[in-house]
Amino acid sequence: MKYALVTGGSRGIGRAICVKLAEQGYHILINFKRNEAEAKKTADLVQQYKVSAELLMFDVSNKEEVDRVLGGWIERNKEKVIEVLINNAGIREDALMVWMTDQQWKNVLGSSLDAFYYVSRQVINGMLANRYGRIVSVVSLSGIKGMPGQTNYSAAKAGVIGATKALAQEVARRGVTVNAVAPGFIHTDMTQDLNEADLKPLIPMKRFGEPEEVAEAVVFLASSRASYITGVVLSINGGLYS
Repeated sequence: MKYALVTGGSRGIGRAICVKLAEQGYHILINFKRNEAEAKKTADLVQQYKVSAELLMFDVSNKEEVDRVLGGWIERNKEKVIEVLINNAGIREDALMVWMTDQQWKNVLGSSLDAFYYVSRQVINGMLANRYGRIVSVVSLSGIKGMPGQTNYSAAKAGVIGATKALAQEVARRGVTVNAVAPGFIHTDMTQDLNEADLKPLIPMKRFGEPEEVAEAVVFLASSRASYITGVVLSINGGLYS
């Protein structure tokens, strides 16, 4: 049985990715941190495609939780193969650096950069053994160009970009690809506090993107059709570049 694991799969871009992967016939492991009700909504959408959906509750920034919950699932399900990992979970805690707290720095780096390491490390051995795997991380325009008030978020996503390019070279010979997508302004819970009217004029397409538009690109990179693409960061931002 072929599985795809999507971290932060309960809402927004993560939910859209879960649904698109289910359309491709993958059984879906939906990671979430707290909101089980929203994760169950994602599971219901996934199951409409006649595949299974399992909820895995763990904090991607917490090594012990990742090892216990995800590592435990892998140990108990040796006949099941995680072919696709989508590192989507992440948080924003914006502040100018002069007012940023140590906890804001640690929280944001933990949810993206530490999570990339903890979660990818759990699934990579299985991919290497099977000589096939797809890892796609959701980063951000902020990690490419930097954004004021987001020193922590920009650092976290830029770190994942560097890790993506390095890991891609380590595992390419075994049929495992490692890529990233960098969304710009997308309609999600994470952007609902932004002033869309002020930001749209900066975007050549004059609109925010939708989660499904990001999901389409992610699912392509997660497919066998993208077998010769690795170490790439694909921008999905309506033409908004640095």
